[in-house]
Amino acid sequence: MGTDTVRATPPADGSAAERRREQRGWYFYDWACSVYSTSVLTVFLGPYLTEVAKSAADGDGYVHPLGVPVSAGSFFAYAVSASVILSVFVMPLAGAAADRTGRKKPLLAVAAYLGAAATAGMFFLDGDRYLLGGFLLIVANASLAVSMVLYNSYLPQIAPPEERDAVSSRGWAFGYAAGALVLVANLVLFLAHDTFGVSESTAVRICLASAGVWWGAFTLVPLRRLRDRAAPSTRASARGWRQLASTVRDMRRHPHTLSFLLAYLVYNDGVQTVISQASVYGSEELGLEQSTLIVAVLLVQVLAVVGALAMGRLARAYGAKRTILGSLVAWTATIGAGFFLPAGAPVWFFVLAAGIGLVLGGSQALSRSLFSHLVPAGKEAEYFSAYEMSDRGMSWLGPLIFGLTYQLTGSYRDAIVSLVTFFVVGFVLLARVPVRRAIRDAGNPVPDRI
Repeated sequence: MGTDTVRATPPADGSAAERRREQRGWYFYDWACSVYSTSVLTVFLGPYLTEVAKSAADGDGYVHPLGVPVSAGSFFAYAVSASVILSVFVMPLAGAAADRTGRKKPLLAVAAYLGAAATAGMFFLDGDRYLLGGFLLIVANASLAVSMVLYNSYLPQIAPPEERDAVSSRGWAFGYAAGALVLVANLVLFLAHDTFGVSESTAVRICLASAGVWWGAFTLVPLRRLRDRAAPSTRASARGWRQLASTVRDMRRHPHTLSFLLAYLVYNDGVQTVISQASVYGSEELGLEQSTLIVAVLLVQVLAVVGALAMGRLARAYGAKRTILGSLVAWTATIGAGFFLPAGAPVWFFVLAAGIGLVLGGSQALSRSLFSHLVPAGKEAEYFSAYEMSDRGMSWLGPLIFGLTYQLTGSYRDAIVSLVTFFVVGFVLLARVPVRRAIRDAGNPVPDRI
């Protein structure tokens, strides 16, 4: 980056009391936005948007967005893929602008409230409005991705190296706790919709919209408590794409950081595909009721809180890298077993959900904290935009393969086989990353256990 590099305030600056206050505020963005990931993306929108698309389909079961024939059963997966592709273009620009100006909070506010508004707008998704559903999904997903770049980039600034595994794990635990809390309310409304005087479809739309309201309301907490670090240079960030190219060139000086991103890109694609497609798999392939799916996801949320905190403790004893590798072994076994689940058997689906929950939060939290050690000071948002691109950047491939497999075979069960490959390959790639050397190369202190 040469003389144009923006040097941020040293990581975890300020007094201990100020740092704790920021950390508590930081946790609340996970509390705010994770409800979207749980109630909207994981539970309600996939099956509901699929039904909306089917109601708009022709006699052969196809809808025609922009004149392209698409199986109604694949429309949701394709919309998720489109949102990821859009995210890849927008995230680096947001990260570069944040580091150049030091103004993360205004950008976080714009992304969060755009996503919250799109989610709240899903209340109007009824009849055969599948195109509206696809559009709102794309906007909400892309907005979430941009906001997470900015949110994650605060981690090196609010937590010293020895605290990051614990702080990151608590953030994920907050998110899963919020997801569980709201999902309980959703379950009550969905199951007792007649008592509340609304139809099942209306109950689903209320659940979707309420996630947007929750997202917007609790985003106020981090916006009040987090603080921007002033950048020495305030030159305009309009050089977005040149800044991005400069960031990419700079990252080539840290090949081990890039190796970690590649590993994360692969195994996280499996994680993201499970999150976005599990409810469709359960409803369409296993023939499970919506209420069963909600209970299963609720089980995932509760156990993910336990798993995130427990894996944070394991990381203190064995290091983050070894703990993540262990979680990938567990992911491989769990998803592989999912292929053999019998249709119409909720108990086995609950067993699968329990296995997913125990490894979900911890693997994500520790990946985030481990990467924070690999980021050169002053380039947090730029590097976390690359991290989020790794989070989102290939996660279009899993849903795309999922959708294509269904379109070609008519079986969601066949699609789950591909996910095991993502976890196995990700394990191999991560095992080859020399983490301690990568931290030293980034100019950061190496923790005793990593």
